Amino acid sequence: MNVADAVALAGHEVHVCRYREARTLLRWLGGDQGGDLRGLRVLDVAGGDGYWAAQARRRGARAVALDLATTKLIRGSQLAGPPALIVGDALRLPFEAASFDRVMSICAIEHFDDGERALDEMARVLAPGGELVMSADSLTLAEHWPELYRAHCDRYHVKRTYSHQELTGLLAARGLAVLEYRYQFRSRRAQRMYLGLSAYGGKFGFNAAAPATPLVAASDRAARGDGGAIVLVRARREGPRERPHAANQGGTAAR
Repeated sequence: MNVADAVALAGHEVHVCRYREARTLLRWLGGDQGGDLRGLRVLDVAGGDGYWAAQARRRGARAVALDLATTKLIRGSQLAGPPALIVGDALRLPFEAASFDRVMSICAIEHFDDGERALDEMARVLAPGGELVMSADSLTLAEHWPELYRAHCDRYHVKRTYSHQELTGLLAARGLAVLEYRYQFRSRRAQRMYLGLSAYGGKFGFNAAAPATPLVAASDRAARGDGGAIVLVRARREGPRERPHAANQGGTAAR
């Protein structure tokens, strides 16, 4: 592991929510095959430095990470096994229709000026039978802490939040059927913790709180009902599923 990989691992996985969140989405990327991504064309929308797309590549995907922030992509190019790294706008994806078997987006849509336009684009580039896995801020109890919620939105430029019901309707309108969903930070106490870390935790608050991850996971398992700070969704585009051709297995997508 080189220095860039060590720094990226610390930033992405030593984190009170991102590890569980992204690892669940990576598992869902494999569909019925779990972690097996061999030969699948995978796009990570607003993928930052490409760390999570690189994890998909390690599992056999032909992975691409797209982001507007060139500085993040430059950092990603220093990873030992980077995905293809593309500068681009999530609202105008620079790819042809049906270019990918899987699309991933990790807590990005809430920051977009036009989240519905981003979903249009993700659905457009997804092949028939392909799957979208995504997460978003939901903060279903935010009305109990309006000041913390405003601080969270201001600090992280959150435009809106999404429940699983809202995402189900938005995706259905684009020909995608939700297969499963999951909330994280489900209890009232956990949601309050999430907003408190956001408002008062400083630049590395979520990272410093990483030791609490097992407690949050246990709290989520015990919580009842729907709702939480983060919602994860797995959806499939209508149409027949096609298995990747053997000749396409391994490697990265063309840059």
